[in-house]
Amino acid sequence: MQTTFTIPTNGPGLFEFTRDVRRFVTDSGAEQGLLTLFIRHTSASLLIQENADPDVQRDLCKFYRRLVPPSDDPSMDWVVHTAEGPDDMPAHIKASMMPVSLSIPILGGALALGTWQGIYVFEHRDAPHTRTVIGHISA
Repeated sequence: MQTTFTIPTNGPGLFEFTRDVRRFVTDSGAEQGLLTLFIRHTSASLLIQENADPDVQRDLCKFYRRLVPPSDDPSMDWVVHTAEGPDDMPAHIKASMMPVSLSIPILGGALALGTWQGIYVFEHRDAPHTRTVIGHISA
């Protein structure tokens, strides 16, 4: 069984869509199996991350911005790909460092996530985007 999730973003950050994924798994009727999620973009990533304290998400965003600043930062003067703006190549770098697919077991008809785990699109571009994630359940 497959579906497509559409996740609107409004700039850099983590955008949780766990509720939509849980609904898909419940509606599928799968009691056990493996859910695979795959994001169809090269400037955003997928993460399983804490969903209880928003400070975790803020700190992650700050960390990655410090690790890979915009290409107009003097430390990034080596970047060649700048046609789409100073956030473009850094977004590709961040996406290459993080997962673009996730595998989550289904046990007893539910996602086998931990208590504080949520599923996120990690948007790396500055402008709003509509991201698509393919979900596939296999037995």
